[in-house]
Amino acid sequence: MASNEVWTPTQRHIVIASFLGWMLDAFDFFLVVFVLKRIAGDFGTDVKSVTYAIFLTLAMRPVGAFLFGRLADHFGRRPALMASVLLYSGMELASAFAPSLRAFLILRALYGIAMGGEWGVGASLAFESVPVRSRGLVSGMLQAGYPTGYLLASIVFGLLFDHIGWRGMFIVGAAPALLVLYIRSKVPESAAWTASRTVPQARSLWHALSGHWLLALYAIALMTCFNFFSHGTQDLYPTFLKADHLYSPHTVSLIQIVYNVGAILGGLTLGSLSQRFGRRRTIIIGALLSLLVLPLWAYGTTPVVLAAGAFVMQFFVQGCWGVIPAHLNELSPAEARATFPGFVYQLGNLLAAYNATLQAQLAVSFGSYAIALVLVAGLAALGVALFALAGREARNIDMQIAAQQAA
Repeated sequence: MASNEVWTPTQRHIVIASFLGWMLDAFDFFLVVFVLKRIAGDFGTDVKSVTYAIFLTLAMRPVGAFLFGRLADHFGRRPALMASVLLYSGMELASAFAPSLRAFLILRALYGIAMGGEWGVGASLAFESVPVRSRGLVSGMLQAGYPTGYLLASIVFGLLFDHIGWRGMFIVGAAPALLVLYIRSKVPESAAWTASRTVPQARSLWHALSGHWLLALYAIALMTCFNFFSHGTQDLYPTFLKADHLYSPHTVSLIQIVYNVGAILGGLTLGSLSQRFGRRRTIIIGALLSLLVLPLWAYGTTPVVLAAGAFVMQFFVQGCWGVIPAHLNELSPAEARATFPGFVYQLGNLLAAYNATLQAQLAVSFGSYAIALVLVAGLAALGVALFALAGREARNIDMQIAAQQAA
């Protein structure tokens, strides 16, 4: 696709569908975070037992990335994306009617499979369809869907929870199924995938990755650092605000809103800049600049200062993340583009799943969440910068030609 092309209505529909798929996926995921205590009460257990639902969701995401990625590589991006959205919406609805904690945990594990499948498939569809010059912007837009989903979940919780309870929240969470109607009517199949079907295919994932194993290991290591970077700055930050500063839930909520706005703006800004300055360079600069914000972010003494620090921190953290959808898709072997990005991303997420426990243990050891946050976030930022420096990029690769050559 030539770099001087403008967006067609079809391309706009594809980007909108891919953004909404990830945003609504995140919306469904974060609903659990807000209702842990109420679920525990209804099932006669403690919050810790219910948190296994989050762990199982995260643990099953690589399975979904692999399964739906292979479906997308064999049968097309469009049907795999619709199947992913339908499955995660269905599991969300089923969660509302879980009769026991065990059933709820099983349903959240199945939800994790569907959630893991959406990101890679939606991203490959988008990047194989938009002009090369637009990939940076689209990358930031897609990744901004995650904090946008978080914000939407916060709003729905604040407005509806007292009226419909946690089960009603999960019923609302089934609404993303309507996105399938939009995809079916407005979104065509990827032209790059269609072009690759002109030659009969009989390739396994093993064959597709032959000669790319070092790239896969590198990408997994990079995404492990990236997931420690994001989870290390987000997961326990509300706990830090409550435990170290004794702030009220209202104050914590306001700070959360502020830093999620920063996350959205950062993803859009750095994702767009990466098209001009390069994927690796943008990631390195963003990660290193985040180190300068650590004192403000962790050792501020007032809500305003901490909110400002959190805004800037998430601007750079999610700004770096805003480059990742384009970067991974460009690096991916053409014949496994729907599988490779999502699979390495979700494996990195799985390897970083210990983050919350690690930071909690460090907080106990040092008597402060601030030290735990700084240690993990600082080391993760350095890891992101170093791995980005050691890697390569394929910023202007023509995905349609690459798919034809791979076929």
